[in-house]
Amino acid sequence: MSTFAPSERAKAAGASVEVDISGLVPGEMKTVEWRGKPVWILKRTPDMMASLKDTKNDNELADPHSERNKDELTPEYARNEFRSIKPTILVAVGICSHLGCSPGTKFQPGPQPSLPNDWEGGFLCPCHGSTFDLAGRVYKNKPAPDNLQVPRHMFVGDGKIVIGKDEKGEA
Repeated sequence: MSTFAPSERAKAAGASVEVDISGLVPGEMKTVEWRGKPVWILKRTPDMMASLKDTKNDNELADPHSERNKDELTPEYARNEFRSIKPTILVAVGICSHLGCSPGTKFQPGPQPSLPNDWEGGFLCPCHGSTFDLAGRVYKNKPAPDNLQVPRHMFVGDGKIVIGKDEKGEA
């Protein structure tokens, strides 16, 4: 018997989570808990995906290609313009990289309080005003230093995602 082996409770706290997303419609987001953190699963609309292809955003984003802390924040399969395995589905930890607040959804494009007039939709952290696009990439000149984390995950079948595990194993 090893005294350094994790307890059953500790194992469960770090366990992967299987999520049914078969009923998710475009523009809808589901929040689940993994390791005590909120994980967002957003099914993006065609307009949401088009906003991520707009290269003008690259100049406004602090880390458009998810190169900072990439091994910690973005698995290799999510280092693309959508930060996802499937362009229509974003999986991200809903915790701001500044001080750990949970950003709110601001999917509606256009001028709004605390957002730029050319806002294309994304997330706004209510604590200190950091803004993130619909791929969880942080905009420049905001308190948050990094993009939102994309946890290791994989699709199992058409309507299910496992968070905390991928082809390489458990996170």
